[in-house]
Amino acid sequence: MLHCPYCSGFIKEEEIYCAQCGKKIPDDIGMRSSRQANRLWFLPFLILLISLLSVGSFYLYLDKKEERAKESYSTGEKFVVNGNYQQALDAFKLAVEQKANFPTAQENIAFLETAIGLKTDLNNANSLTKKSQYQEALQLLNKAETTLNKYEGEAAEQLLELINKQRQSTQLEQLEENLANDPTVDQLKTLLWEAESIGDARADSIANTIRKQIVSFVFSTASEQLANKNFTHARNTVEDGLQYAPDSEKLISFKTTIEKEKTAFEIAQQKRIEQAITAAEEERQKNKNDAVTLIDIELEQDEQANVVVKGKIRSVATVPINTISVEYVITDDQDNTMIENEVYVYPETLYPEEEGKFEYTHFDKNDNMSQLDKATNVKVKKIKWFLD
Repeated sequence: MLHCPYCSGFIKEEEIYCAQCGKKIPDDIGMRSSRQANRLWFLPFLILLISLLSVGSFYLYLDKKEERAKESYSTGEKFVVNGNYQQALDAFKLAVEQKANFPTAQENIAFLETAIGLKTDLNNANSLTKKSQYQEALQLLNKAETTLNKYEGEAAEQLLELINKQRQSTQLEQLEENLANDPTVDQLKTLLWEAESIGDARADSIANTIRKQIVSFVFSTASEQLANKNFTHARNTVEDGLQYAPDSEKLISFKTTIEKEKTAFEIAQQKRIEQAITAAEEERQKNKNDAVTLIDIELEQDEQANVVVKGKIRSVATVPINTISVEYVITDDQDNTMIENEVYVYPETLYPEEEGKFEYTHFDKNDNMSQLDKATNVKVKKIKWFLD
């Protein structure tokens, strides 16, 4: 609204005369109002333009800052790939400074701080290994691996690979030291399991060496057992060795040898048993039928002119015999039987290869000696005995 220069009443911009005083409104008042109206219209536009420029500049600044943050992040990733964890940590921290809301960079910072600590653990484990403190080194590596299991990604996998390599190196050093200490066969079996669990070319070579040592020990032990005819023990020893060296041609072949030797021994043993049975039967028959041999028998007269029969026998039995009796017959020069008699040998029991004697006097009153005057010969008719 404008004011009339004459009465100060309100007039509209399009009015030429004042409605209150009726006077004509001067032209310069309308032009001034138009310029004033133009200024009022331009001011908001100017403010809007300045605002737009300010906002645009701000967003342009933010974009530039974010771009630099991304560049820092990318640089950090390259450092991580190359294992330069401290440089990577510095780059990710710079990225967070350049862009506060950068969660991925913040996560990487947390991982790298842990990773730097784990690399220190790796170095410490290596130092412990060089000092032969293997168990302490392995415990430190296991703890590092447990910590690393919380993370995923290529960097975590790279660090895990470093831990595994250090563990393998520690286990190999421990393995070689144990082998140098002249282990027993049971210790060799344990060391073989440890070598196979490492999964490394060097460990595989050590495992092959251990297998050869086990095979040599098993072969030597089984050979001694076989020499002593302990076939079952020998076979069990070889089978136990084959559990650790299943492809050993030496043990496979020796197992076959043991089986053949066992079969041959059993056949020979069976023959010996059969021969022993036969020999025992022959011995029994001999003891039963031919246990005694006659050494001597003769006729003589004593001082009273009695006919005396005396003689000797020897036991050829393999067991004691007892109650031995000799039946004999006395003949004349025409080989006619004059009298038969039986006499017992003394001592009563004869052991193998012992001799016994017998003697009998024929008295006139008992034997009708008128017949014995012609006696010229005596011979054994039968010898009897009992076995224990």
